[in-house]
Amino acid sequence: MRGIGEKPRGLTVGLSTATLVCSIPQGHEQLGPDRGPEERRAPDIFAETMTPKPTKSSKATARLNPQILIFDIDGVLIDVRQTYWRTGLETVRQLSGKKVTYAQLWAWKSKPGYNDDWRMTADWVTSLGRPTTYDQARAAFEKLYWGTNGKLGNVRNEKFMITPRQVERWARRYELNLFTGRTRREYAYTFDRWPHASHFRRVVTMDDVKNGKPHPEGLLKILGKRDPRSAIYLGDNIDDALAARDAGVPFMAILPPGTHDYRKRATRFRELGALALLPRATDLNAWLGPE
Repeated sequence: MRGIGEKPRGLTVGLSTATLVCSIPQGHEQLGPDRGPEERRAPDIFAETMTPKPTKSSKATARLNPQILIFDIDGVLIDVRQTYWRTGLETVRQLSGKKVTYAQLWAWKSKPGYNDDWRMTADWVTSLGRPTTYDQARAAFEKLYWGTNGKLGNVRNEKFMITPRQVERWARRYELNLFTGRTRREYAYTFDRWPHASHFRRVVTMDDVKNGKPHPEGLLKILGKRDPRSAIYLGDNIDDALAARDAGVPFMAILPPGTHDYRKRATRFRELGALALLPRATDLNAWLGPE
């Protein structure tokens, strides 16, 4: 695993021009007070779901008409709280001998360049007084993630946050692709056993690029010579937003209400040009034209 402008006046996505106004689909940009550490978050928005039940004000005033949808994986399509997040915390505790929290985890992951969990872990442990190299952090992380002695590690907790039916619906209308900070092995473990992975035309992992996120190389590989404005990229990390900005690809941030430092992260996503803050990937449907 590796903001909106004040009032955008016009954005061409695909073949249509969508004027984004201040009215946002209900629930897609909730700026309530911070709700404290993630252990106290509620409700659980990571359960598999289809499009949320419509409300009187849930219809987007701005419809987008992209040709290409590009998704990050972790935190967008798959719940990684008990896989990568848990492994990151356990690795830091093991290498540093100190207790660390999810709040600290998010403080680190909110910094550019730390979509790469191994780099984040190495720098975090080093900051706690235990100098740690990238390779040392990776070795410790992978033992906890993959497991040892024939026993699966935290990878066993992988859980999809979208249903096969939703992927099929998107695939009927758009070209689907994945740009992830996972290694090819990490991607394959989960997606090779999921038949609906065939709907994704191209998958770019960290093994497929010379420059990982926040560099836009992965997005540019997917697009080729096509207009970046014909696509939308959904991600949940600052590095995702930076990659989209530098590739010229419209970006939507996945940011569930109750997430630690919600307001701070929301502000940063807007500064980086996010079109919207979505509680989950399926809320993208409210911004797309009718089927």
